[in-house]
Amino acid sequence: MALSIDQASRVFIDPAAYADDDYFDGACSLLRRESPFHLVTDPAGFFNPFWVATRHADVLEIELHNDVFLNEPRPVLGPAESDRRNAENGHMLRTLIHVDDTEHRELRGVTSEWFLPKNLAKLDARLTELARIYVDKMASMDGECDFARDIAMHMPLNVILDILGLPESDYPRMLRLTQELFGSADEDLRRGDDPQAIIEVIQDFFAYFTRITEERRANPTNDLASAVANGRIDGAELSMMQTISYYVITATAGHDTTASAMAGGLHALIRFPDQMARMKSDPSLVATAADEIIRWVTPVKHFMRTAATDYTLASGHTVRAGESVLLSYPSANRDEAVFADPFTFDVGRSPNKHLSFGFGVHYCLGAMLARMEIKALLTELIPRLDSIELAGEPALMKTIFVGGLKRLPVRYEMR
Repeated sequence: MALSIDQASRVFIDPAAYADDDYFDGACSLLRRESPFHLVTDPAGFFNPFWVATRHADVLEIELHNDVFLNEPRPVLGPAESDRRNAENGHMLRTLIHVDDTEHRELRGVTSEWFLPKNLAKLDARLTELARIYVDKMASMDGECDFARDIAMHMPLNVILDILGLPESDYPRMLRLTQELFGSADEDLRRGDDPQAIIEVIQDFFAYFTRITEERRANPTNDLASAVANGRIDGAELSMMQTISYYVITATAGHDTTASAMAGGLHALIRFPDQMARMKSDPSLVATAADEIIRWVTPVKHFMRTAATDYTLASGHTVRAGESVLLSYPSANRDEAVFADPFTFDVGRSPNKHLSFGFGVHYCLGAMLARMEIKALLTELIPRLDSIELAGEPALMKTIFVGGLKRLPVRYEMR
């Protein structure tokens, strides 16, 4: 049965829709064609109304006008009850995605030097080493594994927690908490059915990182955790809310999004064997392949912006002060007006104007690191794969915010 425009618009409030690529992409294609800037209303009243921007041009224009379209008070789509609670008591976290200038610029400056190209370049050897470790692990698994769970979820986790300076014994705990945070709508990943479970997850993060903060302030070390714990804005140390929130976004989004890209990228190469063959014959494609993987998967599904004043977009749509807009990155990354054959996975795609990292002042701080990790894994993995195929049905996590494959069973032959 064909979807109506209003039915299509409700994919953005349905976690299960994000776990069905064909359904989600079909709905977004309909909206881009028929109602690209659409008011979404939830018949059940679970979510407050919001506009959704599905075209690349509108998303980009909103990103570039950060003085008009603000992260606060609604940076991420949540239930109406959460909107009410946040308005009364404030958000449970205050990360870079929650705040606007000048606080955003000041917070970003606390760690921005760590993510400069000259400093990230020092990680090249370590990334190569880790890629080899995990590809060797894959080779040792008798020709079959769940690539998402056994490989992709672990290499980026190792990278970011190593940069933070957290003990390796805590890595499983961070992985579990991250999955419970981003997978709160998925029955396989969430802590429990109780809506309060997500609050308990955040409380666990606070307890863990409060201890880390106290340790690093008492005995600073040469790691990112110390940079955050001892960060200063105008000479004053960060508040505990700012500090813990900084750790949480770094330790979670800093690996989960890259893990989703890695798993989704391998799945795409299996689905498009001609592209796997291209990479095998031309290793120089690794750079463009990494960006195509990031476009194809789009691990961050949306951010919200709220208009501070009335604003009319170049496309003619007017957003009134106080109205919120959901920026649909997966839809923008399939926009036929920007990408030739957007539903074709092309490892040589160039230029590739995807918006997976956002744009403007809120451009992802870890974008270069994510690209480096994906390239390191591809460089090590692709030449050693003689063959690979699905060994079962892949499964995407149910989410409306961040996510990707939670299962990717594969069968392969490796050198």
